[in-house]
Amino acid sequence: MEKKEKKAEEKSAENQNAETAQNEQAAAQETAETAEEVKTEAAPKTPEERIAELEAQIEQLKKDALYKAAENDNWRKRMMQQKEDAVAYANESLLCDLLDSLDNFDRTVEAAKDIKEAKSIVDGVKMINKSLVSMLENKYNLAAFGKEGDDFDPELHEAIGMQEGDVKKEKLLQVYLKGYKLKDRIIRHAKVMVVKPAEK
Repeated sequence: MEKKEKKAEEKSAENQNAETAQNEQAAAQETAETAEEVKTEAAPKTPEERIAELEAQIEQLKKDALYKAAENDNWRKRMMQQKEDAVAYANESLLCDLLDSLDNFDRTVEAAKDIKEAKSIVDGVKMINKSLVSMLENKYNLAAFGKEGDDFDPELHEAIGMQEGDVKKEKLLQVYLKGYKLKDRIIRHAKVMVVKPAEK
């Protein structure tokens, strides 16, 4: 009985030794394969391989540069076109608003053919003028200036004549053409006749 147990123990030990040896052999083989892979990866490239790699990179950089240049050129062309359109059609909104006044003038002229009294035509023109002025003032901030009796201001008024009169300081005697401001900018000076204090 003891012999059988001893043989079984010896056999079990042999099996364990064989299994351990197999495991060690497998681990050694795996370690060798890993080392080979590392060695392969870390192996320096040949000059030809390195040149080919650099040439490929250069080719890619050239393509990228050409793409960027084309993109910039297209953007520049779009901006130029937008600028040209902005200049060409800058007055489109104003002109569209003026069309109503032009239509009203056409109607007034057409109606004037059958009207014998001038008052009706004058009233029609006054109505168109009032509508036009209101639109320009409210929508475009255009303001007229220059009325008879206003103080003369060389920043606002262009004197086309001057005469003496019974005044304490220079005033507008007559307004030939109204002046206009667009917001705070003068776009046309008023053309006026000025009366100044008489010399004593």
